[in-house]
Amino acid sequence: MLLNWIASLLILAASFSLLINRDWRWNLAALALQYLGAFWLVLASWPIAASAAKLITGWMACAALGLTLANTKSDPAAEKTWQEGGLFRLFTAALASLVAFILAAQLSTRLGIALPIAWGGLLLMTTGLLLIGVTVRPLQVILGLLTLLAGFEIIYAAIETSELVAAAQAVITLGLALTGAYMFLAAAGEEQAS
Repeated sequence: MLLNWIASLLILAASFSLLINRDWRWNLAALALQYLGAFWLVLASWPIAASAAKLITGWMACAALGLTLANTKSDPAAEKTWQEGGLFRLFTAALASLVAFILAAQLSTRLGIALPIAWGGLLLMTTGLLLIGVTVRPLQVILGLLTLLAGFEIIYAAIETSELVAAAQAVITLGLALTGAYMFLAAAGEEQAS
């Protein structure tokens, strides 16, 4: 149970980092930490092989995005300072974590799952929705979708142990990462052509 709380706090720190930072390197590192926390929370319900598959899939998505962004000439994170909306993003991250905790208490009693698992899943889902909602940058949108999906996977793993659905979620995670990588390569090709 203590490991679940530590994993939820790791997810909280990674979520704050995703919402506040704009450097793609730090964002991918935070995403990798989120997948590590998700691995520990899923491990409470699933065997280690299925949980490790989620971790490896998440890290493969991070690697695909990282390799693509490292090989493009343009920097998708032009805003590296924290002045433009940094305080707003910090406030929304704190508010999202509070709302996720309040909803997690209700969700854990209704679904019969542990509170740190419910909080970790809802925290990722609210962070993902915030990332999608407060930006138009393609990297942030892809990270938001991956974060939202990781949160759903945590809550789903505590309720159901279907390996077929877990495989479908892994395909969706890799598909999102590859779609994001293609978008960055296409944007870099357009910039070089003009």
